Amino acid sequence: MELIINGEAHEYLKPLTVQELLQQLNLNAERVIVEINRTILSPTGHNETELKQGDTIELVQFVGGG
Repeated sequence: MELIINGEAHEYLKPLTVQELLQQLNLNAERVIVEINRTILSPTGHNETELKQGDTIELVQFVGGG
């Protein structure tokens, strides 16, 4: 299954939920905004939203600073 993540193609062997993708990318779900096909996903949907072939995903991570 091919996904476009932040403009780059990535290949996965099996379907993934958003939560599984974030875990594989070592991203903290509490610090990431997920957009799928130009629609922002609520954090409560991470576990139940399955990604599909060709989905375009944008991940924006919050970074603290001072």
